[in-house]
Amino acid sequence: MGTLRDLQFALQLKIEELRQRDTLIDELELELDAKDELIRRLQDELDRYRANVFLPGASINAGSAAQCENKERSQKRTIITEPWSLDPLINSVISQKSCEKSEMSLRRIQAAILKNDLLKNLDEGEIRAIMGCMYPTIINQGGSVIEEGTSGDQAFVVEEGRLEVTKEGVRLLTVEPEDMFGELSLLYNCTHTYSVSAQMDTKLWIIDYKSYWTVLMQSGLSRLHRSMELLSSVPFLQSLPEDVIMKMSDLMEETHYTEGAHIVQQGATGDTFYIISKGQVKVTERKTGQEEESVLSKLSEGHWFGEKFLWGDDVWTENVVAAAAAVTCLVINRETYKDIINGMEFNCCEEKLRGHDFREESDKDVSVLSASSLSDFNVISPLAETQFGHVDLVKLKSDTERIFALRVLKKKIIINSSQQEHVLREGRILMEAHCPFIVRLYKAFKDPECLYIVTEACLGGNLHNLLKEKGHLDECSTRFYTACVVEALTFLHSHGVIYRDVKPENVLLDERGYAKLIGSRCMKKVEMGRRTWTFCGTPGYMSPEIILGRGHGPSSDLWSLGVFVFELLSGGRPFSGSDPLKIFTATICGIDQIDFPKRISQSASSFIRKLCRSNPLYRLGTQRKKGKNIQGHKWFEGFDWDGFRRKTLIPLFIPKVNPSSDTGSCADYSVQSVELCTDWDDF
Repeated sequence: MGTLRDLQFALQLKIEELRQRDTLIDELELELDAKDELIRRLQDELDRYRANVFLPGASINAGSAAQCENKERSQKRTIITEPWSLDPLINSVISQKSCEKSEMSLRRIQAAILKNDLLKNLDEGEIRAIMGCMYPTIINQGGSVIEEGTSGDQAFVVEEGRLEVTKEGVRLLTVEPEDMFGELSLLYNCTHTYSVSAQMDTKLWIIDYKSYWTVLMQSGLSRLHRSMELLSSVPFLQSLPEDVIMKMSDLMEETHYTEGAHIVQQGATGDTFYIISKGQVKVTERKTGQEEESVLSKLSEGHWFGEKFLWGDDVWTENVVAAAAAVTCLVINRETYKDIINGMEFNCCEEKLRGHDFREESDKDVSVLSASSLSDFNVISPLAETQFGHVDLVKLKSDTERIFALRVLKKKIIINSSQQEHVLREGRILMEAHCPFIVRLYKAFKDPECLYIVTEACLGGNLHNLLKEKGHLDECSTRFYTACVVEALTFLHSHGVIYRDVKPENVLLDERGYAKLIGSRCMKKVEMGRRTWTFCGTPGYMSPEIILGRGHGPSSDLWSLGVFVFELLSGGRPFSGSDPLKIFTATICGIDQIDFPKRISQSASSFIRKLCRSNPLYRLGTQRKKGKNIQGHKWFEGFDWDGFRRKTLIPLFIPKVNPSSDTGSCADYSVQSVELCTDWDDF
């Protein structure tokens, strides 16, 4: 009996031991699954790191200096897309592509966009419109979506399935549902540096370049049109000219409030005028001795309040509270309003008078060149190879003391690159740009194959080479070169021209050590108060509004000027890297995310940060006095602007320029059918 009980007890112990072992095995299996999942995620993160930082096959050593230099040059290459305008035909094609989407599809597309570092910065309406333009495609297992070395104009969102990203045959990472890829192609026609193929049958949603920019441009124009419409309905503004209304609409900020939020509070100091763009507000007042607020009125879309603050009152006697779930107001402060009314643009007369003081010297060259033809020039030596041709150092046979640069541009390359309009626009602007801080274009010739453009010769090299030689510049030199660029931009902006490509490579030194902006295909004339949407500039120097497709104007040059100053003082750009997309997303995050080197002084740091404010309305130099506000910053304290403009101020660095005067062996231009180019519309 005792033996049976012992056996039963031992059996129960064994059963319990087996049960505990089974439980332990289950727990270990769950833990193993969790670790497998963690390993997979860590592998994906490692793949992403390898893709973004150290691409396979890349190695840096002493023997690869030339490759690094070429890579740096390609990263700093100017990007210029084709001019973009809204086209009813494109709108029709886009509407045909768009299709109905399920709730699941919409949710996954939206999740992918909101995770994306670039597109998540768009506003809610733009995201909805982009989602509406997307259309589906199915990629079967093994099928290719993107091939390395090709270019494209589409971005993709994964709804179902899985894809693999490879470079030179090496796996980089996996793309899964609610992921987005290819978004750089929405900005410009780039070459893909990786391949993407489907690991299983995969459903994708596609947005293309034209649809993307159509949405952004329509959104921006719609906002401007709506704000102009609202401003024109305000009685005390109706007497203002249309261009002033347009400028004011561009400078009004859009602010949003939730229901119950106080837009203004009774007793608060105010200097702001509001127009209700969407929703309804209630105006209330709390009288002395009363606990409850009494409702004085309700205002809805198209109504306004706070106009008295534009003229001097500064204390609110009522409350204004959002009375709808979503209220949107357009707002403008007193200072901005006064700037507009008093003449927001540069004082053009002052700028033209300033330029007149420097006309005499350049006009001597104009008179010497007036009767010259292309055959009257001797080629001294080649200066540079360019994207569309080359540049020669030349002199007139009749006046060997005067030297010029002659750009030879091949028409076929320009046309094949779709840059014809940009080249002609640059020529038209430079022919009228008589500014001592801009390289002068004197004359142009053409034949069936080439354009020949005679310009001022600045043989002191560009600031990029000087910066490369010295590592970084001291504050005194940086201040001097910045003053040169400020003068050039002041001149251009006063004539309605935006430059859009300020960088050290585009600033040349003359024989006296003064800096001059060269011509750029990014230059464009824009009417006062209007914006342009062309994606152009150099990654790292572009302003956030260009990248985000918000429409941009002269204030985009002020952002680039801030980056320019940072680079001269530190030797590096605040927004840089091997991946253009990372540069763009860092730019959007703003200058406040950047750690400034200790060698940049506090006043210089303040100057840079004020130029690189994310909101273009608040950048240093956007106020009525514009260039003078920049000159008045404490960083320029003590700078001799008068001596600088008279060119009696001596730069710290004077380049050694010694062009050959020997014309005995010089070649000339023996080209047939050459004629003077007087009409820049006639290519």
